[in-house]
Amino acid sequence: MSATAISFDDVRLSLGGDRIYDSVSFSVRAGEFVCLLGPSGCGKSTSLRIIGDLIAADSGAVSVLGRPPKEAWSDIAFVFQSPRLVAWRTAIANVLLGVELRFGKAEARRRIDRAKSLLAMVGLADSAGKYPLMLSGGERQRVSIARALAVDPTIVLMDEPFSALDPNTRRRLRGEIERIWQETGKTILFVTHDIDEALTLADRIVLLSNKPTRVLEVVDVPAVRPRALKSDPTLIALHERLNTLFRSLEPDSQTEDPQP
Repeated sequence: MSATAISFDDVRLSLGGDRIYDSVSFSVRAGEFVCLLGPSGCGKSTSLRIIGDLIAADSGAVSVLGRPPKEAWSDIAFVFQSPRLVAWRTAIANVLLGVELRFGKAEARRRIDRAKSLLAMVGLADSAGKYPLMLSGGERQRVSIARALAVDPTIVLMDEPFSALDPNTRRRLRGEIERIWQETGKTILFVTHDIDEALTLADRIVLLSNKPTRVLEVVDVPAVRPRALKSDPTLIALHERLNTLFRSLEPDSQTEDPQP
């Protein structure tokens, strides 16, 4: 059994008088790919902020690599919904930005070859000298993934990183992040509200309720990779089950089941 990388134990949180979490408990094992799945506004992204020591829980225990979040921030990197690249820096300079801010310019210079290899890993070996405006949305997000990996984190927190992209690009990047995860062995906690995305990527899915949020269920996804969502009977059954739970959380919603 792998060691526990992230643990939430009876975590409760209120913000601005609004009760966000009502006894949230879940864990992520080292090297595991876990998706936090839940309806919009349920506090999925808030969990990443707690792990990154950007918000403190009111009560309960949060452990990151066996330490409080404030002691583990250097082992964590974020990938956000927006790439958040600096417009006047080239792709490789953007990859090195996190290293520069965290460890200094001298260390960033020492990691130039590593940055080049990371750009190659995300399929941008020939784009190191391009500026963000010269890159597509999917390419910019690949740069942000390389930037997160450049600081050599143990844990990568991903906050709906593909939601702003078109469906075809989204599908391609899901395959890319799965490959990168398998190559690097990083622990990934991935926030999404897309059932297909969670079933494609996750070892386990933590399903969250509406606010005040609690964990409704933790779902194992035992299917082999790469996954065939439309033909694997196990995945089809899991999709139907998760979709039913989603509809029960949003009974007045007229939104159709999220598409890949």
